[in-house]
Amino acid sequence: MKGKKEIWIKADDSVGTWEEKKARITASLESGIDGVLVEEADIAKVKELGRIKIAALVAEEAPVEAGKGADIVVCGKGSEGDGTKPVPQDISESSVLETLKKTAGGNAAYVEIRGKKYEQFAVNLADYCDYVVIVGTDWKIIPLENIIAELQHKEAKVIAGVQSAEEARTAFETLEYGADGVLLDTDDISEIKKVVDIRDESQMGKIPLSAAKITNVDELEMGDRVCVDTCSLMTLGEGMLVGSQSFVLFLVHSESEESPYVAARPFRVNAGAVYAYVLVGEKTRYLSELTSGDDVLVVNSEGASRKAVIGRVKIEKRPLMLIEAEVETGGGEKRACSIILQNAETIKLMGKKKPISVVELKEGDEVLVHVTEAARHFGIAVEEMVIEK
Repeated sequence: MKGKKEIWIKADDSVGTWEEKKARITASLESGIDGVLVEEADIAKVKELGRIKIAALVAEEAPVEAGKGADIVVCGKGSEGDGTKPVPQDISESSVLETLKKTAGGNAAYVEIRGKKYEQFAVNLADYCDYVVIVGTDWKIIPLENIIAELQHKEAKVIAGVQSAEEARTAFETLEYGADGVLLDTDDISEIKKVVDIRDESQMGKIPLSAAKITNVDELEMGDRVCVDTCSLMTLGEGMLVGSQSFVLFLVHSESEESPYVAARPFRVNAGAVYAYVLVGEKTRYLSELTSGDDVLVVNSEGASRKAVIGRVKIEKRPLMLIEAEVETGGGEKRACSIILQNAETIKLMGKKKPISVVELKEGDEVLVHVTEAARHFGIAVEEMVIEK
């Protein structure tokens, strides 16, 4: 796996005037796009709009300083990469390759797929660049499958040209891993946002949830509890996975529901006592370690997950409550688990059908949990014997 999948917006001369390009780039910046493909002459203008990865098209046989100021120098447009010149049989005779060799820093090969020889040309260039940008109008899934299969063990990332959110979904899902990114050609801001959502969904996947049966609820003394305030709004059914034991984490519901006592705070999860584990991706961290700017995982009752940025963490002394449960793990074994939360009506665990306030929890109730079936060492899952009580 080559890391986070990328989304670039196409804003070269084919888009139109600078004002038309600017509108597309601005919409993309606001939507969370990673990069932009532009002409070399527009590099400085893009930098004035905001911070974004810049991939700049440079001419054939460009000088060494070509693309200065860009993060990625893109070679091949107006040459062999788009059919302006014939594709050479021997890759060593390629003028695109010669230009790639002169670039300093990040570079990419641009290839329009016009037939099998262009497909092979793109694969051959991958040994000499960081990215291979493949685009076309009369091809869909088959060439992309072939190119991804050929490049899966190479360092170069595949950026596939698409014109809609559905084409982006296909690119991200082709074969087991999919393209490393897409080059999106659209002015439709709703499509741009959809592509960002599809990318995020494709990377996070689903987290398996099961039911744990409540066995005991006890009021405790005062202790330090953690509120996690994110930069995202959560909806009914969403929260964070938190627990006292690393092998099972409870779905603690966000404060997205209205209450007779306080207004809804859909950006917040009152997550539990400072010692507890919280799932932040493939790892767990202690709640007490979280800080502004960190990522945390938001999960809903169906197991769909997404990342959220933490805006603030509040640790305050509050009355606490111990909640104990029993959950079935692998092989039909039943194990005891627990979580300590603030004793307040607004704090809820996600039940099988709806959130349940901790003050209303009783023996026999069922709540949603994630069973990891692995111990953790410094937050990383490991297969070893660890006893947590």
